[in-house]
Amino acid sequence: MRLLEALRIEKPILSAPMAGAAGPELVAAVCNAGGYGVIPLWGKTKEQVGTGIDELRELTDQNFAVNLNLSFPYVDQLEMCIEKGVHGVSLFWGMEPSAIERAKAGGLTVLSSVGTAEEARTATEAGADVIVAQGWEAGGHVWGKVSTLALVPAVVDAVDVPVVAAGGIADGRGMAAAIMLGASGVWIGTRLLASSEATIHEVYRKRILQASEDDTQWAHDLYDVAWPDAPHRALSNSTSQGWIDAGCSAPGQRPNEGEQIGRRPNGDPVVRYQSYTPLPETSGDVEAMSLWSGQGVSMVREIMPAADIIDEICQTAKRLLSSEQSALMFSK
Repeated sequence: MRLLEALRIEKPILSAPMAGAAGPELVAAVCNAGGYGVIPLWGKTKEQVGTGIDELRELTDQNFAVNLNLSFPYVDQLEMCIEKGVHGVSLFWGMEPSAIERAKAGGLTVLSSVGTAEEARTATEAGADVIVAQGWEAGGHVWGKVSTLALVPAVVDAVDVPVVAAGGIADGRGMAAAIMLGASGVWIGTRLLASSEATIHEVYRKRILQASEDDTQWAHDLYDVAWPDAPHRALSNSTSQGWIDAGCSAPGQRPNEGEQIGRRPNGDPVVRYQSYTPLPETSGDVEAMSLWSGQGVSMVREIMPAADIIDEICQTAKRLLSSEQSALMFSK
């Protein structure tokens, strides 16, 4: 399979770059289980990116990618990735052919996240090695508005590089479906929030384990403090309900806007409507914070080590894609 060759991995599963939730321990666990870990280091200084890479390398000798957000400063951070000789870089939230070209010139494998087939074509023309097709079902910040079911085959038909399906995939059934759509692998986020290595607050984790498939909400500008104009999907909570009750008012007119609802582990305030992943040591009204989640959350019901999650998804997908299963579906 071309994806396995491009990333030099054993299992076609990539961890989503869930900022705050995906620290070195989670990313390393995915790598060590045969998958491809993606560590979110955007928003950090060049030196901090270097430190983050070093910390991860202490935990794994396998390949991984550094995730960079193209709507935030990224040039110096990309240069550090090149200096450190990381295997790959994951670029999202924007389409910058020059960033892809610079990463390729620096010897990096480039993964480009897209929301349309046209964006996929632009990325591959610039040299992207892998396309991540992110469907609207995805949790956290969602670039496009097309569902995974419709997006993946459109992207597969548009480009001649491996395509990774993202959005709403939380078990082996979803992985098998993505492979049948033409994807070479899958991008897992929400399911890994219930891994023992995920660095999220216990209140957040409990909400994930209890949520149904219709407990998430997509919004264009609900959690926009610190990251404006960035559509996203999160669990419904008291903040989103209050916003809905007020008529989904625009930023600047929302109920209790600017109210401090907690503190980060370092003591910095967390305000209502802030784009922020609550960490284990976060204090305050955690339920009212941005609890990122995809629509596949109803399939997340158990806390497990990341390695076991990766293995379970792979084994289930392999079983469903076997010739025996095909024979049962198409007997004649």
